Amino acid sequence: MKRNVFILFFALSLFHAPHVPSSSAQAAPSGQDAYRQLEIFSRVLNLVQDHYVEEVDTKTLVEGAINGMLSALDPHSSYLPPDDFKELQTETSGSFSGIGIEVTIRDDMLTVVSPIEGTPAARAGIQAGDAIVAIDGESTSDMTLMEAVKRLRGPKGTTVTVTIYRQGWQEGKKITVERDVIPLVSVKSSIIEPGYAVVRITNFQAHTADDLLQALAELTAENDIEGMILDLRNNPGGLFEQAIEVADIFLKEGIIVSTRGRTEAETTVYRAHASDTTYTMPMVVLVNAGSASAAEIVAGALKDHRRALILGTQTFGKGSVQTIIPMPGGAGLRLTTARYYTPNGTSIQATGITPDIVVPSEETGERRKNDKQARQRRVVREKDLKGHIENDHPAEQPANGDGDAWRRDNQLATALVILKGVAIFEEMGR
Repeated sequence: MKRNVFILFFALSLFHAPHVPSSSAQAAPSGQDAYRQLEIFSRVLNLVQDHYVEEVDTKTLVEGAINGMLSALDPHSSYLPPDDFKELQTETSGSFSGIGIEVTIRDDMLTVVSPIEGTPAARAGIQAGDAIVAIDGESTSDMTLMEAVKRLRGPKGTTVTVTIYRQGWQEGKKITVERDVIPLVSVKSSIIEPGYAVVRITNFQAHTADDLLQALAELTAENDIEGMILDLRNNPGGLFEQAIEVADIFLKEGIIVSTRGRTEAETTVYRAHASDTTYTMPMVVLVNAGSASAAEIVAGALKDHRRALILGTQTFGKGSVQTIIPMPGGAGLRLTTARYYTPNGTSIQATGITPDIVVPSEETGERRKNDKQARQRRVVREKDLKGHIENDHPAEQPANGDGDAWRRDNQLATALVILKGVAIFEEMGR
């Protein structure tokens, strides 16, 4: 199950091992048309090189053409120049220097998906759904996602000023944030009441499954765990293999997820394996609009197998897989190559996972009741991204909501009540 994978923590992506499609007879019917289009491209390139008002670097023109081609596909396919590709690989080390936010492009605007918990961005009050209209005074309207990420990052102790616009505001607000080392500690655990544990996974990186096993071993060694809450709220996803391994910890058998692409190589079924490390305590999984990609794989697997009750609000809805293909000169190509499907064969692309019990956060409810500006805020989901892939196997469409308040957390409190109820009914049945 081990695979070479990369993750970008500033954009919602689910990556798997590089696979470069080989030429085949499938390409033949469109071959003549492809050559005609390439001839047009070559003609335009020559005309620009010879007659444009200023001399233009050929490399710049070709990269611009590649970016334009990929932007016509979907929001998650992109060309990574050598520096960006190196940056992508570096992030698997477990830390980086920056302000700590996940961002995406929505309605042609750089938009915050979620601030990473405990980071400078979160402490500065930056919220999910905020539009970043400028970075250090420069408009983000023409910036690529990777350009914006590079500008937000920087050495620890340096500052960056972002201009934030929030729906309901009359004008943007400048916020200066001091960069820091962002440790990507993906697993946190605690006992909230005797017998009941909370395990939070903030993202899926290289050692998430191992860290989860260690956390569970420590919890069960020191406590008699009657029920567990797995918190996947505001988890933007990450490594494909780690989502599979995390789900495998809680499942004894059956399909975890399947991927289906245009080629046989991109169509695969991943199954659970019974082992000594399979945990069987009653579980509630918490999700919200910030739960995306790899987090949705785990939630979908546990839901379809009736292994856990899913509680919270509709998830983000990113049901596609990106393959990272190394390119000449140290560059890389991030290409959407498959959709993934839950064990029941459901695609959550652009729809998300519907919780078994929909519980909007109390904090969100209070804001909507008392704060006109907050009522106008809108969370960002996959379906809001320009050019998103359509769902070919849609599930039911339910209610909205978001939020991740740890204190006065009614979603967490509801999950705890449910787990206690399970324990009481089990006791009654003895």
